[in-house]
Amino acid sequence: MTNRTYNILFHTHTVSGIIISVGLYIIFFAGSFSFFRDEIISWERNEPVIEKGFGNANFNTMMDSLDETHSTYGRDISFTKYFEERRLSLNLTPSKDSTVQQDASGREFFYMDMDSQNTYDYASNYSIGEFLYRLHFLAQLNFYGSSGYLLAGTIAFFFLFAIITGTLVHWKKIVSNFFIFRPKARLKNIWTDAHTALGVIGLPFQFIYAVTGVFFIIATAIVAPPVISIVYEGNSEKMFEDLGVATKDFPLAMEKPETTPNLNSFVQKTESYWPDFNIEKVTFYNFGDENMHVGVEGSPQYGKQFIGRGELIFNAGTGEIVSEKNPFENTSYVDGVTGIMERLHFGDYGGLGLKIVYFILGIISCFVIISGILIWLVARDKKHIAEKKRKFNAWMGWSFIAICLTMYPATAFTFVAVKLFIYDFDPERMTSIYQIFFYSWLILILLFTLKKDNFFTNKYTLILGAILGLMIPIANGLISGNWFWKTFTKEYYDIFFVDIFWMTLAIITFIVGIRLKRINEDSRTSLKSVSE
Repeated sequence: MTNRTYNILFHTHTVSGIIISVGLYIIFFAGSFSFFRDEIISWERNEPVIEKGFGNANFNTMMDSLDETHSTYGRDISFTKYFEERRLSLNLTPSKDSTVQQDASGREFFYMDMDSQNTYDYASNYSIGEFLYRLHFLAQLNFYGSSGYLLAGTIAFFFLFAIITGTLVHWKKIVSNFFIFRPKARLKNIWTDAHTALGVIGLPFQFIYAVTGVFFIIATAIVAPPVISIVYEGNSEKMFEDLGVATKDFPLAMEKPETTPNLNSFVQKTESYWPDFNIEKVTFYNFGDENMHVGVEGSPQYGKQFIGRGELIFNAGTGEIVSEKNPFENTSYVDGVTGIMERLHFGDYGGLGLKIVYFILGIISCFVIISGILIWLVARDKKHIAEKKRKFNAWMGWSFIAICLTMYPATAFTFVAVKLFIYDFDPERMTSIYQIFFYSWLILILLFTLKKDNFFTNKYTLILGAILGLMIPIANGLISGNWFWKTFTKEYYDIFFVDIFWMTLAIITFIVGIRLKRINEDSRTSLKSVSE
């Protein structure tokens, strides 16, 4: 590699990295916590999940309850379990019977608790787990269309670019530099050593997330109206058919059956037909009609097969299988690619142990981002650089570090506040979670930025986050009575895990925080002097 090529790659790596640094940190930090989305939701709602999948779902009872509040005849009604929680997503299409009541003439979406049959709209069903999950692809920035998603996709693309250029820059010394650590050297060398070593450790993980992140944004862009208009000439049904997600359509007989079938039997038949199958969606087509059909969809258990999508469609009257898509044979290209990307991105194929590994690698990636910012900041704190540029660089460094590191105490504070002060699952719940997190985050950002001391920010965000983190299991015990020793005894392992997770994380970060020492006092004063 020539010096010119090296310099181009080095500078493009630096520029692309610093531009996306804050957004990328938010994505990795929130994404790391969202690996435990299901456990967090169970903890927050005090709703332990004892059986996985649709194990304890009684569709006869749920449909009876639904029929009391909604007109169900002639509608396609889908029960979907995207995550391991007690509440199912319900999607109701308009009734095909044009003579039905007006309340059945439009689409509806809400959630239902499998045990209590209580229903919730999106806002009242909102949770910290959902908040962090959506924050990791910047969904909260969707002020117009899918702007947040597109921004996250752009960041993922430049992250992939930064990974490639960084690997090329360090390629010749990637092994030797991995073993170099100089804790008593200059600040730039310390951050460079940490950035290189941890960057190599997390390289496969970061590459996977860069590629899968770009993939999901491209997948979102494919179904955008301009693409449908150009490629499919406005025929969205043809596009969904090519993607293998076309909706089924069965004509309405306009006649009700003499007897109502046992709705649970179709799930049981599927479990017997494919014993190694995870059921994720159950759809009743033309509900209550003589021509009612039942579709059961899902994927193979990960211990049996890594990818694949399957579906059985039954005639509800006769119980016969009228359509079959075998997930264990002839997996389509679309299902294969999508399945691999989803499994690698969500890390849900190896149980809780793999989620913990993914979380650690995600936090390592956050540290790589922070060390990259500090390398950039220290390298530009030189006397030969114009004072205005040094002031700008210093303020940008203080603000970037404050934005990133204050996410930890803001997240811990949100867990405590939601458990202590937000009891009801009402439409105000979503707004309350937004206000608690973003207002506390903003206040912390301003305070630590104005302090103008990166060491102080690093040390005391860890200590503050640790103190708040230790309060999380205490708040849960006081409000719900589910102290961690009780949840372990009752085998509420999802709730137990969240309490132990925060206790462990808080203890580690507290020890790290109190042991942090300022390495070079001059580094602080030189940066601070440029703003005075």
